[in-house]
Amino acid sequence: MTTQFYDRLSNDSTQLLESGVNYDVSIEVGEEVSLVNIYKVHSIILQSRSPYFKKKFDEITFNENHVKVLKLPNISVKVFNVIIKYIYSGKISLEKLKNSDTFDLLIASNEFELDELVEHLQSHLINNNSSWLRLKFAQIYRTSYQVKNFKIIRDFCSNTIFESENFHSLPEDVLISILKQDDLQLEESKIWKYLIEWGKAKNPTLPTNLDKWTSDNFLSLKKTLKECLPHIRYFSFSNEDVIEKIHPYQQLLEHQLFSDINIKLITPNKPISSIVLPPRNILNTILPTRITSIPLFSNIITNEHALEISSWINRKKIPCIENNPYEFKLLVRGSRDGFDIKTIYNICDQVSKTIIILKVKGTGEILGGYNPLELENYNDQWKKTKESFVFSLKTTNMKDSILSRAYHENCTIGNISSRPELSFGHALRLIGNLKTERRCCCEVSFEYRIQIRSKCSSFSVEEYEVFEILSNK
Repeated sequence: MTTQFYDRLSNDSTQLLESGVNYDVSIEVGEEVSLVNIYKVHSIILQSRSPYFKKKFDEITFNENHVKVLKLPNISVKVFNVIIKYIYSGKISLEKLKNSDTFDLLIASNEFELDELVEHLQSHLINNNSSWLRLKFAQIYRTSYQVKNFKIIRDFCSNTIFESENFHSLPEDVLISILKQDDLQLEESKIWKYLIEWGKAKNPTLPTNLDKWTSDNFLSLKKTLKECLPHIRYFSFSNEDVIEKIHPYQQLLEHQLFSDINIKLITPNKPISSIVLPPRNILNTILPTRITSIPLFSNIITNEHALEISSWINRKKIPCIENNPYEFKLLVRGSRDGFDIKTIYNICDQVSKTIIILKVKGTGEILGGYNPLELENYNDQWKKTKESFVFSLKTTNMKDSILSRAYHENCTIGNISSRPELSFGHALRLIGNLKTERRCCCEVSFEYRIQIRSKCSSFSVEEYEVFEILSNK
């Protein structure tokens, strides 16, 4: 049996990076001279982890100080910090990165030929930031189409863009590249439907009622779709779809093509002259439903956090790994709705099973509490339940999450809208304006025996969110 001590190895390697002792390479990162960061690193480590650095170091000679100097002006210090720590420690933290920074990190990781990281970052963006990918679709897809290793994101974009609100603004060349794909996981009739919608969006003066279209109207749409139409797999349509979907728009097609479509419909074995594109390779295997844990729109927690919270609600000793039994429905967000506790009572009145998540200002701590009981506006009272809990979540600075369940049911939830205050005993008290008043606190509590925060000092929050917990069943 082999015993592994990866954590110690990772920590020792990180200390070597931070100390710079016995370094033989100096990497200058950043374009502006005043903002350049210099990293003192070890060639043996970098070239063993990255083929890119091995090639670069082979091309560079030592200077008079027996140090090789490599300049990387086209990468940000923020991104390179993550990469160099990953190379030395095998660990990364994405919690403090903006979505755009994470995508830049993906591009840089590919350039440095860090295949493991490239795959992880693609999956992370899809699982945690799919709404952002859809928002920036054109940019993301163009990049992924040019980079062979970005297949995970490219496939995601190809199979979700048709239902995106940005679909109609898609550039023609990007749309064509999608239509060319043999493994596009969508029925041909639906692809046709979306293509027609895209063309109509480019011709806003077309009548909404197809019965009122003139030959000129069809000609205008045909010109718009000229480069796209050859990539539709017309002979993959069902007989019913030919009649219902293609026939109304037959004027968009060349006469011979439309004739051949009808010939195949009536006499499938008769030869035709039109080019027959192969049907798309749509997966027939029914895959288990994967339910994303949360918040495509949470500004604070990740899917992993949501799965952990769901395990606590469900009282599972082993955390959920991917299929979340609960949906997290966003009700309130501080930056959107306001930071006063009264706002929570106004919006969440009569709502039960809520989770409140807080990001502590200045420390990055993520705290929160689960309340299974109804929040009630204009009804001050201390409520009793043994199903509530408070917690602090694992972050960059927090090694493990802390869970503290209600130990004694008396006064576990403080529903005090007039003050206003929302409290979980004294373990987590939220008072007044969470952002400006600095009156929130975590104290020693009889109701919740485990302290979720070592500091008893008051704090304010950078952001907070309230979610209603709904069963996915």
